[in-house]
Amino acid sequence: MSDRLARAFPYLLIAPAVLPLIYVSGLVFPYIAVKIFLLWGFGIVASAIFLFLALSGRPFFYGRLRRPFAWIPFALLVVAYGTSILGIGFYHSFWGLFERGDGLLTLTVITAFFYLILLSADRVFFERLTKVVAVVAGLVAAIAVLQWATTMLGDRVWFLPPVTGRIGSTLGNAAFLAGYLGMALFVILYALRDAAGKWRRIFTIAAILSVLAIFFTATRGTILALLGSLIVAFAYALWKGEGSTRRFGRYGLISIICIGALFFGFRSQLAQVPFEPIQRIASISLSEGTVSSRLFVWSHILEETLQRPFSGYGAEHIAQLFDKVYDPSLILEQWFDRSHNVFLDYFAQYGVFGLALYLALLGAFAASALRLHQRFPSGFMNPGLLFSLLILTYALQNFFVFDTPHSLWLLYALFASLIALSAEDSARPISLKRVPPFVPASVSSVILLVLIPIVALPFYANILLTKGYLLHVTDVKAANTYFERGLALGTFADLEYGYQAYSMYTDHQVSQLSGKDRIAAYDYALSLLTANFKKYPYDARTATYLGHIMDSAPPEVSVDDMFEAQVLSRAIELSPLRAQAWYMLANIALRRADALTEGDVRKEKWYREAIGLLEEYAEKEPTLPVPRYTLVTLYYKLGNLDTAKKWADEALQLYTDPDAAAARPAVKYYIAIEDWKNAARFLADLVADDPTNIDSLYDLAKVNYLAGDPAAALRIVEKLRKENPEILGTDQNFLNAITAYESR
Repeated sequence: MSDRLARAFPYLLIAPAVLPLIYVSGLVFPYIAVKIFLLWGFGIVASAIFLFLALSGRPFFYGRLRRPFAWIPFALLVVAYGTSILGIGFYHSFWGLFERGDGLLTLTVITAFFYLILLSADRVFFERLTKVVAVVAGLVAAIAVLQWATTMLGDRVWFLPPVTGRIGSTLGNAAFLAGYLGMALFVILYALRDAAGKWRRIFTIAAILSVLAIFFTATRGTILALLGSLIVAFAYALWKGEGSTRRFGRYGLISIICIGALFFGFRSQLAQVPFEPIQRIASISLSEGTVSSRLFVWSHILEETLQRPFSGYGAEHIAQLFDKVYDPSLILEQWFDRSHNVFLDYFAQYGVFGLALYLALLGAFAASALRLHQRFPSGFMNPGLLFSLLILTYALQNFFVFDTPHSLWLLYALFASLIALSAEDSARPISLKRVPPFVPASVSSVILLVLIPIVALPFYANILLTKGYLLHVTDVKAANTYFERGLALGTFADLEYGYQAYSMYTDHQVSQLSGKDRIAAYDYALSLLTANFKKYPYDARTATYLGHIMDSAPPEVSVDDMFEAQVLSRAIELSPLRAQAWYMLANIALRRADALTEGDVRKEKWYREAIGLLEEYAEKEPTLPVPRYTLVTLYYKLGNLDTAKKWADEALQLYTDPDAAAARPAVKYYIAIEDWKNAARFLADLVADDPTNIDSLYDLAKVNYLAGDPAAALRIVEKLRKENPEILGTDQNFLNAITAYESR
C-alpha cells in the first residue's frame, strides 16, 4: 500500500492544475464552487498521504526548509490568520463564499500544496507539472475561442458554457480567464521549448489559442501586462542577444513604438470599431466609466485601510470597506468584494505586513527565476526569462484585476518547483524513533475525516440550494424544504442562501406568485434573512436585502415597522450613501400615511417624516435626481407647489442620463402641472427602459400630442394599431383627436 501511495502522491499534487477545466452545468455556482471543493479535497487527501508516507519512513527533501524563501508562504499565512482574528469576522474570513472561493481555508490549502511540492518535487515532477498546465490551458483557451466564434455567429453550442457577457470559458469570468491564461502562456512556452513531434504542435496551438483567448476576453489589465512583458522581452534580446536575436529585439521595439503611435493617433476612431477588445482598449481614460470606478474604489478603500494599516480588516472583508465608501453617483457597481487591485486587497485584508510578505513572495519568485536563468544560454526561450516574464505579467495584471485560487495555486506550485530545482540536497526520512505501524494510518484517517465538514457537506449544500432555486416558482413548499435541509447541514453557505432567497423573492416570486404561495415565499425569505441579519451584523448587503423583502411584503401580511426601521437604520449605518435603504425607510412613513383615510390630519405628519429622511439623503448625495423627484411628488401632495417646483428644477438639472427610477415620479409631476414637453421626455425614457409597457407607450402618444408633436403621437398610434389595438379605445377623446389629425 505504501508503494502505491508513493507512486500516486506526485499525481495528486498536480491534480489542481486540471481544475480550470472543471465546469458543472445545472448548479447555482457552476464555475467556482465545484473547483474549490475539489481543491480543498485534493489538499486534504494529499496532506493525509504525505503524513502517512513521512511517518512510515519515506524520504523527502526536508533540507529545503532551511532556505529563507521557503518560509515566506508560511509567514504570509500566519499574518493572514492573525489579522483575520483581529478583523471584522473570523468565521467569514475562514470560509469565504461559494461565489468567490477565497478565504483562509483556500489560502491554507494552497500553502499546504506549496510545502508538499517543495518537499517532494524533482525535475521529473516539474516537467510533468508544466506539461499538464500547458495542455489544460490550451483546452481552456480553445473553449474560450469557440465561445467567441459562436457568439459572433449569433449561435450557442450545447456543450460550451453559456456566455452572459465577455467570454469566460470554464472559469465563467473574463478577468479570471485572462488572469489565468496570462500566467499559463509562459508555462506553455516553457513546455514548447524542449517539445518535439506532436507535442510541439500541440503546445504551439495552445500558445496561439491562449493569446487569442486573452485578446477576445477584452481584459485590459492582462493585455497591457502582456504588452509590458513583450517590451521587456524585446529589450532583453537587444541587451543580451546576438545576431538575429538582437535584430529581432530591435525591430520588435520599433514595431511596438510605431503601433503605439498609430493607436494613440487614431484612438477616437478605434473606439468606434465594432470589436470589443479594440473598443475597450481605445476607450481607456480617467473619465471612462470602468476606469473612474476603479480609481474611486482604490482611493477610498486605501483611505479606509490606512485607518488600520497594521491589523487590516481580515480576509474576505473588502466588501465592508466598499459598502462604507459606496457612492452611487461615482461608481457603477452595486456590490464589490474586491478592489480590482490585488496589492490593495492584501493591504486592506492583512495590513502592511501581509502586503510586504506578498511583495516578498513575488520578489523571491523573480529571484528564483533569475537564478534559473543563469544556468541556461541567453535567448527568448531561456527558462529563467520565461518565468521572469510570468511573474512580471502576474504582478502587472494584478494592479487591475483580482487574483483567483487557480492562478494563486499555480504561482505557489511553480515557486515551490523553482526552489526545488535550485536545491542540491538529497531526500532523507524524517528523524523519529520507530513509529508503531498503526500511527501513520490513524493520523491519515483523522485528516481524511475532515473531508466531510469541509468538502462533502458544503458540496451537498450547493446541490440543495440548486434544487430549491429550480422550484422556487413552481413549488414554493418544496423549494423551502430544500433550503431548510441545506441550512441544516450547518455549513458556511447560509449567507449565500440568504442572497439567493432574496433574489428569488424580489425577482420572481413577488410578481409571479399570489395568495398562500406568495406568503410562504415571503415568510421563508424573511426568516432566513433575519437569521443572517443577526449572525452577520457587519453585512450591509444582508441588511439592505432584508429591508427590501419587508418593503415588498404581500398585502395580506402585516409588517413590523419597528423592526424594519431597525434593519434599514443598520443598512444606512453600514453604507451611508446607498439610496435603497433611505427610500425604504421613507416608505415606512408613507405606508402609514396611505393607511389613513383621506382628510385625516395625521397624514401630513407621516409625509413630513418621509420628507425629512429624503431631504437628509439629498443633502448627503447632492448629484442624484431620484430623491429630488420623490420630494417633488410629496410636496405636491401636500399642496406646497413652490417647494415642489424648487426641487423639480434642481432635479431636472441633475437628470443627464436616462434613469427609470427618476423618470417615474418626474412623469407624474409634469403631467400634474401640465408641463407636456418634460412629461414627454421622461415618458420616452420609461418606454426605452421597458418597451413592453404598452400603457407607458400609449401615455407617451397622448403627451406628445399635448406637447405639440401630433406627428410623433401618430407614429405611436400606428404602431399600437398593429400590436395592441384594444388599448386605443381606452381614451376616446384622444383617439378622436388623433384620428382628426390623421384625416387632414
